[in-house]
Parts: sequence; C-alpha cells; structure tokens
Amino acid sequence: MPNFGLYLRLEMRIAVYAADSRLREDSRYRDMIKGLEPFEPYFADSPSSLREGTDLILSAGGDGTYLTAAEMAFRAGIPVLGVNFGRLGFLSDCPPAKVAPALLAGEYVIEEREVLSSVTSDGDGEPCFALNEIALTRIGPSMLGVDVRVGNDTLPTYWADGLLIATSSGSTAYSLSVGGPICTPDSKVLIISPIAPHNLNVRPLIVPSSSVLSLSLRSREEAVTLSHDNRHLTISRDSSLTVSVAQFSLKRVRLFETNFMSALRSKLFWGEDARNESLR
Repeated sequence: MPNFGLYLRLEMRIAVYAADSRLREDSRYRDMIKGLEPFEPYFADSPSSLREGTDLILSAGGDGTYLTAAEMAFRAGIPVLGVNFGRLGFLSDCPPAKVAPALLAGEYVIEEREVLSSVTSDGDGEPCFALNEIALTRIGPSMLGVDVRVGNDTLPTYWADGLLIATSSGSTAYSLSVGGPICTPDSKVLIISPIAPHNLNVRPLIVPSSSVLSLSLRSREEAVTLSHDNRHLTISRDSSLTVSVAQFSLKRVRLFETNFMSALRSKLFWGEDARNESLR
C-alpha cells in the first residue's frame, strides 16, 4: 500500500462536520482539530458550505452524524471519515486520537459503499438516497400491507408495522434490530426485512444488489412514513416506490487498524463465550 503522507501534508483540504456543538468543549475533539492543523481544517454544516477542492469530510460524532455527513458527500463524491464520539459506531469507528497520525502517515484505505436510490410516484421524479436503509412504516394503529416485486418476481404481501430495504452497510443498523442478517460491507446484496410482521412465516430476504424493487402500499390510513436513513417524509398510501442501487457509491475512509470483524466482536460482543478466549 503506497504511503500518501507527503501528498496529504501539502495538499489535503478537510471539512469537519459535527452535529453536536457541545463537542467543541470536548478535550478529545480539541486535540484532534489541533493535530489536523497541517490540513487547515474548516467547519461545514451543509453541502453548500463545502469549499471547492475539499478532499475529505470528517464526521465527528456517532453513526447518526455520519449519515448526515454522507448525505453531504453523496453528490460531491468526497470521501468521509467517521470519528467516534458516540456509542457503538460501526460507520464512525475511528478513535479521535488516531485521526491525525493516520492521515499524516497515509495509513488508510478508501472503501466503496453502495447507496440506495428511491423514487416515489407522487414525487417530483428526483431520487432520494440512503446509505443504510429505506423504510416504510405505518402512521396510525392499522397494519400496513406492502406489495413487493423484485424485478419480474412478485413476493407475498408483507403485513406488518412496516418494511425496510437495507444495504450491506445497513445490516448492523435498523435491519439488525428487526431480525435481519449481518452482512460484510463489501457484500453486493439488498436485505428486505418486515418490521414486526403479522404473518410469522415471513422472514428477511436477501436479493442481489442489482435488483430493482417495486413497492406499493395497502393501508386504512391516508399516509405512510417513508424514511431514508435518518430523514423522514410522509407519502400517500396510493404512492408506489421504486428502489435500486444508485449509480454512485459512498467513499468511506477506513484506517488500517480498524476492520469490520473486530468491530463486531468489540461492539456487539460477537461470539462472546468463555470457550472463545482465543478470539479476544
């Protein structure tokens, strides 16, 4: 792996995004910014605030902060590095003290993460994007029915509180909490998972990420909530939705010393068992 330290010292421009202003009082945050001074970091809070020539967006917070930073980065094609000031942190997995030394030494890789794109029939035709998942959920007490077509194949109607479509990146997020499988981030799959299904013989389904999913709704309520990661809007029950993988990917910066399997063990206590002492 080539060392890009010289290039970074001379030319890299870093934008810092932190959703929680209280971080500026955190000594770990202040020390991190001081260590990044060779890159002349500046603060950005929206796509319009990104300066021309920005090479990296540094997301300081938890995974929710990272998802907002990712939205800023999607169209600009700028890599995002997640620094963990939150709790679990699967996307934001870099310790603050490790950021500046790793960037200065070029000790990182850039991963390509698939992004979901959705278009609603009652929208303006412009797609919305999500890194982790797209979810449809009921608003009122009545159960929601979701009809799904995968390409030319029709699935049984999902009767549930809702339905989500997740990427492999999102397999450790909302999808995991509703019983979906864990997938390595480089898996080219989509996960279709019902949320609190009424028909208990329906289980999460994995399909190739090349699939185009068509969704329509059945509800006694007038509207349904549509979520793209941490962003929400209301759509009519008469809406239909087309979901596919976007034509671009998110560029995620990962330090050499971090990896997905070690994160599973340390954050989810994966395989925690007295007999697995050798895995610790």
